[in-house]
Amino acid sequence: MRDDLNEVAPRRMAVLDPRKLVLDNYPADKVEQMELPNHPQKPESGKREAPFGRELWIEREDFQEQPEKGYFRLYPGNDVRLRFGYVVKCIGIKDGVVHATYYPDSRSGTPGADKYKVKGNIHWTSARHAHAAEVRLYDRLFKVPEPGAEREYLQDLNPASMTAVQAQLEPSLAGAQPEERFQFERHGYFVRDRDGGFNRTVTLRDSWKK
Repeated sequence: MRDDLNEVAPRRMAVLDPRKLVLDNYPADKVEQMELPNHPQKPESGKREAPFGRELWIEREDFQEQPEKGYFRLYPGNDVRLRFGYVVKCIGIKDGVVHATYYPDSRSGTPGADKYKVKGNIHWTSARHAHAAEVRLYDRLFKVPEPGAEREYLQDLNPASMTAVQAQLEPSLAGAQPEERFQFERHGYFVRDRDGGFNRTVTLRDSWKK
């Protein structure tokens, strides 16, 4: 399934556990359209535009106030690239909101962007334009290989077999049709449900293999 979906599923950005990021030196009323490839290995699939502004949604796990060893994403004083956008320097966090400044000459695809060498690259959505939707994350129904072998089988149900989250998706996903499928970058493959939400069909890697 992964091999098939990797070939046919267009890529989209989706923030499943949103935390706000504010770029303090970015003009409040400015909106830019960033160009994103629909499939990085298939240039014939074309590109799409995603709005970029002063306030963005990022994944909660992409910021640590006191970073652990080997952490290359947002933490006070560190530079990261916002995927297909700008390089930003993290200032810190205030009232639950992460603050950073951006380098105006670091936009991806422009001549000045190459001089910025950063290890972290994170995805985002525009807080003003994002499409809010329920996203359902599925796991194995049971938490053991042989349900009921050692106890009543209902006790072996996996309580995390389905988790519903309120996600912030790039606005192009608002027009997705039922049963249309996508790769949400970093998160796996998802299909649009008839009720307007999205269901994860499979993760990017098999976490159960071991």
